[in-house]
Amino acid sequence: MLIMQAKIITLKNKHLQVTLTNYGARITGLITQDKNSNPVDVVVGFNSIDGYLRSTSPYYGAIVGRYANRIANGRFTLNDQTYQLTVNKAGNCLHGGHGFHDKLWHITDGGDELLAMKYFSPSGEDGFPGDLTVQVTYRLKENALFINFEATTTKDTVINLTNHAFFNLNGEGSGSILNHKMQILANAYTRINENMIPTGAIASVAGSPFDFREAHTIGEHIDAEHPQLNHADGYDHNYILIKSDSNGLTPAAKVTGDLTGIDLEVYTTEPGVHFYTGNFMDGTNTFKGGAKDDFRTAFALETQHFPDSPNQPTFPSTKLSVGEVFKSTTVFRFSVAE
Repeated sequence: MLIMQAKIITLKNKHLQVTLTNYGARITGLITQDKNSNPVDVVVGFNSIDGYLRSTSPYYGAIVGRYANRIANGRFTLNDQTYQLTVNKAGNCLHGGHGFHDKLWHITDGGDELLAMKYFSPSGEDGFPGDLTVQVTYRLKENALFINFEATTTKDTVINLTNHAFFNLNGEGSGSILNHKMQILANAYTRINENMIPTGAIASVAGSPFDFREAHTIGEHIDAEHPQLNHADGYDHNYILIKSDSNGLTPAAKVTGDLTGIDLEVYTTEPGVHFYTGNFMDGTNTFKGGAKDDFRTAFALETQHFPDSPNQPTFPSTKLSVGEVFKSTTVFRFSVAE
């Protein structure tokens, strides 16, 4: 029944073509041109809704929530009340538990360059308080894809929404992403323990494998002997962005595909971006082009608030109160390296 109700929608302008589905409100593909003006699909995914349902990794391209990333022990206290959430990863709540990625979203508006979808999350779903109404809008503007989030609640709650697109700027099936050049505009990151939960400590990137302030290849230091890399088997960390006041959007990252010359620039209104290098990809699933989801063949840049913020009083708050409107914007802008 879910497969029958799910739809595939294409947005297109002269710069980009984006395919989306209302199953998980996810991006299934994104085509842009490389340095030779050839079309390249830079977002990995599957060629059917059934592919997403069967995937052993459920987050490809999806909107994740209510709380993207991890909440320690699946538990937090808000307004003197403790809430127990769905636990689904090493005793913690990851990406909201059963989450928004596994839900059918209602399409509310659409056109050649726009698609809006809404999801109603009843109070108590995955243990979170408050009836939450969420809308995500995908919009093409020239060579950029804008993702706008809005949400309201009937009871004070916590919220952290992101899109979990997995990119390979050389194209799906082109192999490792380790030769991509990465720049992340952050001076610090949040340290994690062996269960990938923030310790509360803020670490400087200076003099460490986590320093991407100047662009270098993803693979240059990924296998360095460093306790933080050992915990995650690579990069799987939240970076604290250097905030900008330019139209509310902060530059988060710039990545270049080494074979195609395709540049991806990421902007966000959020305070952090989570850099993930496909460390848990193991070749179990087959992408739409026939390639396997092999180890480190795609990366994610998840714009977000910090992991486990409800249990970390020094982190920016993720509380959404009754009467407030949660708003967030992410921009993926594409060009060709000069």
